[in-house]
Amino acid sequence: MANEDLGKTLRRLRRLASLTQEELAERSGMSVDVIRQLEQGRKRSARLPTLHALANGLGVELTTLLGDPPAVAATGENDGPRFVAVRRAVMPALWGPPPEPPGRDFSLDRLREQIADGWTQYHSAEFDTVMKALPDLIADARSATVSGEEAERRGGFAALGKALQLAGHVAVRMGKTDLALIGLERAMDAARQSSDPLLVPMIVNSTAWTYQRQGRLEDALSIALRVADGMREEGRTDTADGLKVWGALTMSAATSAARSGDYERAAAMMETAEKEAARVPKLPDGGDHRMVSVFSPSSVRIERVRLAVQYGHPQDALALAKGMRLSKDTPPSWRTWLLLDVARAHTDTGDAAGAVKTLESLRRVAPTWMQHHTLAVAIVRDLWALPNHPPGLRPLAEFLGVCG
Repeated sequence: MANEDLGKTLRRLRRLASLTQEELAERSGMSVDVIRQLEQGRKRSARLPTLHALANGLGVELTTLLGDPPAVAATGENDGPRFVAVRRAVMPALWGPPPEPPGRDFSLDRLREQIADGWTQYHSAEFDTVMKALPDLIADARSATVSGEEAERRGGFAALGKALQLAGHVAVRMGKTDLALIGLERAMDAARQSSDPLLVPMIVNSTAWTYQRQGRLEDALSIALRVADGMREEGRTDTADGLKVWGALTMSAATSAARSGDYERAAAMMETAEKEAARVPKLPDGGDHRMVSVFSPSSVRIERVRLAVQYGHPQDALALAKGMRLSKDTPPSWRTWLLLDVARAHTDTGDAAGAVKTLESLRRVAPTWMQHHTLAVAIVRDLWALPNHPPGLRPLAEFLGVCG
């Protein structure tokens, strides 16, 4: 990978982790000289195995080290007018006028449907479409919270919590994690006044993910485990939706444990999650899957593949992925991660042809996500640097702008 910002990002993440260059070298298994050359800009490129090792040593996702988050536009502008409007919706002007009750033509059911559509668009990487819709969704939900009927007010708070949660996810994808946490904190306040008992734990899961993106692994692990355990104790895993939320929290905790170096604990959590995921189809269904956490046998297996690749077990990852049949409700974003991780595994094992074949599948099923992911670019750059290019690589390199 060639990236002018790689050295700056590496130095910033190392300092955030309170590590010296020598300590990062020991934790990652890399030489101090390589780290020093990257940070000083004397070395501007690093292959994926080196980047994997450095990310693991820092306790962050590989994509955090690679640079721009997936939602940043090709122009590099991630704070344009539409995102400014989202920021204003999440954080209205202080001492501004309070929201007014909705008009006679307002429909809470229609608002819920629009928010659900927003989540579908988010998982399909249609970030510009989501950002365009979010300010109105948040404003309409705020209006519903001051409706005359208590049931509609509580439903309005549920809609507001879900819309602010969506805004938080978009902010993370834009690299604005502090704004994401503000949005999620306000989503939590709305959720506590809502009619949805699962909304608070779902927002906690989003918060844990945001902490992971900030390198706050202990905080992410702690809140995910505490809330997941609380759901068990309160008997909230007896429905499909409740079990999905519990499962998403458990997988999030496992990811934090793995990035903290406790792979055995992470593996045990994932094993428990996979057993529990088999119960989902047998339990009472709550309704719109778009508004509930992603958790199924497919999602657990996808996460297991991701952890296997990230922590140096590419053969295990390929074995886990072989013959997988994804459930119909698996979002495009999760399918993207699976194919990217399988491509990474093929690259790590020296199977360039297998990596290209997997990336070709990704381009067919999720071209927008592929273009947004810096990891896809990094894999293709590694393959492009090989002396012999496998068939099909050039079209992928041209699609991602890797070759001149």
